[in-house]
Amino acid sequence: MDRYKELLDLVATFQGDFEKFYLKQNKSAGVRLRKHMANLKRKAQEIRNEVQDVKAKMAESDSIPPTPAA
Repeated sequence: MDRYKELLDLVATFQGDFEKFYLKQNKSAGVRLRKHMANLKRKAQEIRNEVQDVKAKMAESDSIPPTPAA
């Protein structure tokens, strides 16, 4: 759940720039907002890759037959 918390914290940091851009029409906030969104995209890709790795490890451990007891 740490990844989820990271994602929530990251999105929470955008709030000020969202308000400044959409409500106050501040163009500089728009530039910052685009930068935030690029960071969000990178973080999402990082999490997607991690999920794939975990799934692969789970499938690998499922396919290994248990060793017989001696």
